[in-house]
Amino acid sequence: MYKYLLLIVFTALILNSARAQKKQLNLDDTGLALAGYDPVAYFTMQKAVEGKKEITLVHDGVTYRFVSNQHRSLFKANTAKYLPQYGGWCAYAMGASGTKVAVDPETFKLVSGKLYLFYNKFLNNTKKSWDKDESRLKTKADISWTRFTQN
Repeated sequence: MYKYLLLIVFTALILNSARAQKKQLNLDDTGLALAGYDPVAYFTMQKAVEGKKEITLVHDGVTYRFVSNQHRSLFKANTAKYLPQYGGWCAYAMGASGTKVAVDPETFKLVSGKLYLFYNKFLNNTKKSWDKDESRLKTKADISWTRFTQN
């Protein structure tokens, strides 16, 4: 009986932790990531491409769309490789002010095999500001994101 109680408590802790982590991600109201853009396309096609509604994968309660079944398979085989940094929030805002700011999925940068997304609206392309001071901003963004994911 004690073993079953421990198993229930352990399972509840894991589920609660997964829910808390999901709350930190940049998702729409339905749990869709990247506004429906294919996370693998950033790497294989070097551009932002909207995924198809009929080719999806749910990972940790988050829905991702893909342009092809091949991209879906690549994502499934190595999910961590394709996930955007900082939960899909603006890398510049995370570094400059430690805040979660929405992004334009078409404004991105790949650095050392990592995907960074940026806000780009109303004549304010934050990728340009990031590029001017990337090293310092990345260090600060990493620290800020750690604070979000530990709470």
